[in-house]
Amino acid sequence: MIFLVLTNLTLLGLSRLGSCIRIVALQGVALGFLPLILHDWNIEVHLVLFSIVIISLKGVAFPWMLNRTLRELATQREIEPFIGYGISIIAGTIALVACMWLSTRLPFPEPLMSPLIVPVAFFTIMSGLFLIISRKKALTQVLGYLVLENGIYAFGVALVKQQPMLVELGILLDVFVAV
Repeated sequence: MIFLVLTNLTLLGLSRLGSCIRIVALQGVALGFLPLILHDWNIEVHLVLFSIVIISLKGVAFPWMLNRTLRELATQREIEPFIGYGISIIAGTIALVACMWLSTRLPFPEPLMSPLIVPVAFFTIMSGLFLIISRKKALTQVLGYLVLENGIYAFGVALVKQQPMLVELGILLDVFVAV
């Protein structure tokens, strides 16, 4: 969970698009292992297959497509965002605190595996939304959409014991269409 927070804060402070793509790829790989970790590494075939699919899509396929798009563009940086990078990091820190507070106010049907999963998922969603609205380049906005979807995925994995494959594939289809 701490890794996800650090990657989100790093994304808010980076201008280099190639580095942002690599960080989103690392975030996707980490989220691919999340179902296994939350189920105490209880090896079940559908969990392992699901993790492999998530890692393949979020950690390999999407970054590959985004890197290919980046090579076709004539730019390597987000030069003039709507909101500066320093203020973005400050806003991200405030959003993290607000998400921590918000998660203490929500009732959950049963105890969660980790007390940090819900605030980190909310913070990842907020970071993705912030990237979408505060950056000018379409590639950075697509990265923001991927981060937003990563937060939705983390929230879903945290709250659902048995993952309905159809729901998760529907979320991945949205991301695939956006990319």
